[in-house]
Amino acid sequence: MILALVLMAAAVPAVPAAAQQDSDGQVVPVAAQERPPVPRTMSRELAIASAERAIGYLVAEQHPDGSWGDNAPQLFEEGYALNSFKSWRMASQALACMALRTAEETPERRVALDAAVGWLVNTPFPARDSDWDIDYVWTALYGTVATIELLEDPRFAGNVALLERARFFMGVLLSHQATSGGWAYYDDPPFTKQPTWATSFCTALVLPTLARAGAVGVEVPAEVIRRAQRYLDMCVVPGGVYSYDLDPVTRMGGVEHINRIEGSLGRTQVGNWCRRLMGDKRVTDEVLREGLDAFFREHRYLDHARLRPIPHEGFHANAGYFYFFAHYYAAKVIALLPEEEQESLHGLLRPHLIKTQRENGSTSDFLDTQYLINASTAFMALSLLEGVPAKAATSASPSDD
Repeated sequence: MILALVLMAAAVPAVPAAAQQDSDGQVVPVAAQERPPVPRTMSRELAIASAERAIGYLVAEQHPDGSWGDNAPQLFEEGYALNSFKSWRMASQALACMALRTAEETPERRVALDAAVGWLVNTPFPARDSDWDIDYVWTALYGTVATIELLEDPRFAGNVALLERARFFMGVLLSHQATSGGWAYYDDPPFTKQPTWATSFCTALVLPTLARAGAVGVEVPAEVIRRAQRYLDMCVVPGGVYSYDLDPVTRMGGVEHINRIEGSLGRTQVGNWCRRLMGDKRVTDEVLREGLDAFFREHRYLDHARLRPIPHEGFHANAGYFYFFAHYYAAKVIALLPEEEQESLHGLLRPHLIKTQRENGSTSDFLDTQYLINASTAFMALSLLEGVPAKAATSASPSDD
């Protein structure tokens, strides 16, 4: 069969993938799928237009029940627990809620946001059906972030069902804080109810939310926050790096290791952002600038990993699914710097987001599954909107279930 295909291919004359006619009518070949070069910087106006398209995609693709995607297992992810697909879907739902909440409100978007929040609040939470695969912790992490942000929004003040869901997500986190103090979505032996493994980035992404949660009625014991801060502090490695996880001796085997700066580009952003918000005086403006400088200088490693189908397949063990995560927290770091520096840095960030956007407004950074398309598109919109001045919310009445 292979030989037949080879012979068939040899029999077909070579034809340019694309061609155009010159003024004399002669066919002139041009490069296939030729794209203009990506500019070094992009304007705020382009960011707004791109974010509008991303939000438009989310609104257009939303199901009547307020959700996106489905729970169907995917071919390339057969080794994961069945409930992990539900977990990833619900986590991407939380991110979509965050994006819709952040975008300028229109009547259509408000309907979509209310429906999305309703699904997030009322859908059964995934159960644990694996020893090592506890991806529902990822759901609880971004479920907590999303519901606390929503409760802080005047449009959702007094939403009792939302408050109860936020407390539920928080309860999952409290019961799954690892013995080391952090959080992760996988576990190591002996596979007990309380995990033994944690990662720096999972811990960092939720810590500022834990510190604010009490103000909206979701109590978090001070010891939980203290242990998580201590865990993240111990993950800091010289050179602006955050180790992937915590080891007595930081793993650093070879020049292409995950715990070098080239493998820490996203972890450095979320780690610096978190520690700065948590009041760590060691994370100065200069530390933030150095982390962003490394992000832009070594960005090719993120580009190389994006859309590769195997986790941590990229150089320095970069994984495709951290591309938009990294850019979102880079945008949030930029927002912590003096105002006069922010626009130029957002200008450098925007091309790396907008160059990935498809004609329908969506994007993705890993397997082209619906939950990842939704999560990536939401992350992209959130990242772009970080560099756009906030507009006052409309006077729509608060939502309550």
